[in-house]
Amino acid sequence: MYKKSDWPLTLYYDGDCPLCAREVRLLRRRALETRLVLVDISHGEFDATALGFTLDQMQGSLHARFDDGRWVTGLDATLWSWRAAGLGAWAAPLSWRPLRPFCALAYRAFCRLRPHLGWLPHPDGGRRCRDDRCAVAQDKRP
Repeated sequence: MYKKSDWPLTLYYDGDCPLCAREVRLLRRRALETRLVLVDISHGEFDATALGFTLDQMQGSLHARFDDGRWVTGLDATLWSWRAAGLGAWAAPLSWRPLRPFCALAYRAFCRLRPHLGWLPHPDGGRRCRDDRCAVAQDKRP
């Protein structure tokens, strides 16, 4: 389905989400830059409109784009990013036809819950680091 010329896959993730940041940390350790490029959409300089989306759309579901311009979202973005990192065997159940509806339901539930997970510890230890600069994470609780 996808060939060598389709890579790298660019994964657009929310670095402010503690669970997302943990997953991306794992992917970053495993993936070659020729296979997976990681873009943090929570970075102030990120412009979703340049990609044809709103920031709310990109925060509502995981997005990834192959080098030829094809987009995958949600479970498929997760599946292909794990494949790009050489971890496809771990994500394979996401593509199994009998499990797919349950995985999709769980993913939609996670997407609804994700904005409320800011209380979880961030893998940066309470600090958000970007481009060799760190800032204390903002407390988003009321």
